[in-house]
Parts: sequence; structure tokens; C-alpha cells
Amino acid sequence: MYLDYWQLDAKPFEPGCDARSFYRGAAFQSAINKLRYAIENGRAAGVVAGPAGVGKTLLIETLRQQLGEQYQPFVRVVFPQMTDRDLLVYLAEQFGAPPADPPRYTIEESLRRLEYILADNVSRKRHAIVVVDEAHLLEDSGLLEPLRLLLNLGAIGAPPFTLLLVGQPTLGPIVQRHGGLDERVDIKVLLPALSATETADYITHRLEAAGATREIFAADALKTAYQLTGGIPRRINRLCDLALLVGFANGQHTIDADSLHAIHGELVTVPAAA
Repeated sequence: MYLDYWQLDAKPFEPGCDARSFYRGAAFQSAINKLRYAIENGRAAGVVAGPAGVGKTLLIETLRQQLGEQYQPFVRVVFPQMTDRDLLVYLAEQFGAPPADPPRYTIEESLRRLEYILADNVSRKRHAIVVVDEAHLLEDSGLLEPLRLLLNLGAIGAPPFTLLLVGQPTLGPIVQRHGGLDERVDIKVLLPALSATETADYITHRLEAAGATREIFAADALKTAYQLTGGIPRRINRLCDLALLVGFANGQHTIDADSLHAIHGELVTVPAAA
């Protein structure tokens, strides 16, 4: 709707991004390097923690794209609130284990299937990855200990897969309370929000990647964007996208700090009143 008005080739603040619009901050790149080290050296487990909207999903997807073909299967558990039995069935299916034999879908049967498929995977010189999203919920569902026990599959000292627990900042203390699992975690990554400078760079980068050839967000707006969003990319995207829409509707030449304050007030107060 507003692309022609702002002389853009694409919407700059969409949730997803391609290689051109991808902003690679220092903390993001450091996290990628640490996770690649853990996986490529056959480590058992890693933890990725950060506030909602900071880019943990993008981090994992970027990691998946960068890993070589030998790091397969790459399995993601996006609904961690299940029983240990259901978890084992799900993992066996996602790993591509042979069809279940009667009695089907028992814990013992699923473990046999997992042992078989993981051993076959190792024989092919491949290393599997298991990513558990929203892992801060695992304590409530009682799955932290079953996941730790799964790391015992395979040869001694050589886990057949790397477990990555991804969740909100409370995940770190939760894992620490489970000493046995904490001992198996080799890499802990905290993905922080963007700094004030990074927020300004992020907005500018996304605009330029979308074809911007002139200043659209004034300098005071870039500073205000950080103050209003705390440097959380999801919030930045939402605020800036709406700012472009409102700026187009109002016939503005640039987006200034006052515009962002007014738009942020609408974002915050309308849901609260609903």
C-alpha cells in the first residue's frame, strides 16, 4: 500500500527476511559461532535464551541453513507440553524410524526405534540435531529428565545428536536446577536485545535492503525507536511498519520522533482497552 509513496521495492519490516535484508548483529553472529562449534564438535547439548521477539527462531533457522549436509536430521519440537511417551513417539517419527511394531507407541518400543535410527545415522557419518522451542516450559511438563536420558543413547562419550534448548531468559536458571542436565550442556547463549546503535543500524539496513534511497526515519526517530521498543526486533518491525503506513496516510515526508510516540501510544493502549 505504501511502497510507491516511500519509493520502496518491498516492505522493509516484514517478520521474515531474506539474505539481503538480514541484519547480522554482533551478538547474533557470536551466537551462531558458538552453536556451530558445539554441533560441529559433537557436543551433547546447548542452551539458547532470550526475551520474546529477539530473534531466536531466526537464529535457529540461520544455523540450520549454515550447517552441512552431514548434520541431519534436523528436528524441531515446537510444542514441548507433551508426555514423555508422546515426545519419544514424535522424535522417532521425525527421525524417520521404521514403522512401529506391536505393542505400538510404548516408551520401550519408541526407544528401540530411536536407537536403531540414530545408530544408522551415525553409521552414515551424520549427526542429528534436536531443537526444542519454548524450552522454559519443559520443567512443568516433566520432560527435562527424559531429554537428559536420551543423550545417553549411542556410544559412550559420543552423543548421536546435539540437543538445543531454546527459550526465554528463565530457561537458564531452570536448567541449572537440574544438575544432571546442566552437566551435559556445553554451550550457553544469551541472545540480547539490540543496543541503541544497533537498533538504528537495523532500521537503516532494512530500509536500504528494501530499496530506500533517501532518509525516511529522521535521526530523532531512530533514537526514539530504541526507547519505545527496547531493541526487540519484533517490536521494531511492528512499530516501523505501522509508522510507514501512517506516514503515507498523513502525507509525511519523513517519520519523526513525535510520529513514533503517537503510533506507539496506539499500539499499547488499543489492545489494553479491548
